[in-house]
Amino acid sequence: MSMAYEDYMRQLVQPMRDELARAGFRELRTSEEVEQFMEQVEGTTFVFINSVCGCAAGLARPAATQAVLRSEKKPDHLVTVFAGQDKEATAKMREYFVGYPPSSPSMALLKGKEIVHFIPREDIEFHSMEDVMENILAAFDQYCG
Repeated sequence: MSMAYEDYMRQLVQPMRDELARAGFRELRTSEEVEQFMEQVEGTTFVFINSVCGCAAGLARPAATQAVLRSEKKPDHLVTVFAGQDKEATAKMREYFVGYPPSSPSMALLKGKEIVHFIPREDIEFHSMEDVMENILAAFDQYCG
């Protein structure tokens, strides 16, 4: 790929990265960062698989950031990987999602390394932002705090 394309993509996705970072999500950009985080994680972790698609922009990211801001019960950790951008990090994170097919965007709530709640793309697309947020908030209420 050309450097112009790479530069364009970095500029294009930076606001999408920043949206989650402002809400407190830690970006894991390499497979080593994912592995290091996951091998020592304790408590609850909300993982957001980011994407450039419209349902990520209009539904998933706003639902996730609003849920984090509004919830009284919050996960101990908020992390994100970016599908299609940080490919190795995303592939490594998906190795921990045993039994769940790749989906982006998607969200997972983990206790330790075990998924206790998963929201695939089909539970985001064609739903309202409020419905997706309520799905996240219900999981936080059940498993966090």
